[in-house]
Amino acid sequence: MERVFCLIKCAYFNIMKHFIPVIFILLSLNGFSQNKLRPVDELINKNEPGWILVKEWIDSAKNKVQILSCDTAKAKETLYQTQVTTRSPMGAIVYSSGGLLIDDGWIRILGSGNAKLSRTLPEWNKGKTLKEYGEQPSFLLVADDAIGGFFAINGGQFGKDLGKVYYLSPDNLEWEALDLSYTEFLDFCFNGNLNEFYQDYRWNNWRDEISKLDGNKVYNFFPPLWSKEGKDINKNSRKQIPVEEQYSFNLDTRKQLGIK
Repeated sequence: MERVFCLIKCAYFNIMKHFIPVIFILLSLNGFSQNKLRPVDELINKNEPGWILVKEWIDSAKNKVQILSCDTAKAKETLYQTQVTTRSPMGAIVYSSGGLLIDDGWIRILGSGNAKLSRTLPEWNKGKTLKEYGEQPSFLLVADDAIGGFFAINGGQFGKDLGKVYYLSPDNLEWEALDLSYTEFLDFCFNGNLNEFYQDYRWNNWRDEISKLDGNKVYNFFPPLWSKEGKDINKNSRKQIPVEEQYSFNLDTRKQLGIK
């Protein structure tokens, strides 16, 4: 998909201005490979909390970023289930937010849950990529968007580029390599040209609708966006459905179409 790759270089060079060791922390999903779960106190880094850096990125972001509040007890439990430290951007978001809404909720980055986005990062992956907390998944779902696209970190499912983000695109149902780490993906969400990335898939007055969309729902289109007849987004009919239903529909359709 050409619209994906035109933004990769921009995201990469933007993240270089924030180039510090935190970029390398836990991006290969090592936290999920622990046979023995670490207690939450070992996961909370008080000396170098990653949230300070993430908050700086959000404050200087070009795109609108909404930080969802979180419950302290739920945040600790979610961090424990996720098994990444708060020194990492992922752990920081899980522990310090209920999730992040990008561009009025067009992209939803999973955290520890909020009324607007009740799914937590580990709970959403349970039964999909995780059989039990603490195992190493073949990929990890970390975000999704309002049109039924899903972002996942490669844990071996998609190839040798472990720790890189892939996008299950609703317009072709392919897992597409973005060549971005989780940290670089955050920078893309905060500063990338999302209109260009989603060109042809933002309908007239989309922002008004998306801003009211529950974070556990997505828009389902007919004709489907991957079909020849479904390429004009403004002519498609659309309805809100649970994100769980859309994810299952995408996977089932991939099988029916023989996509591997």
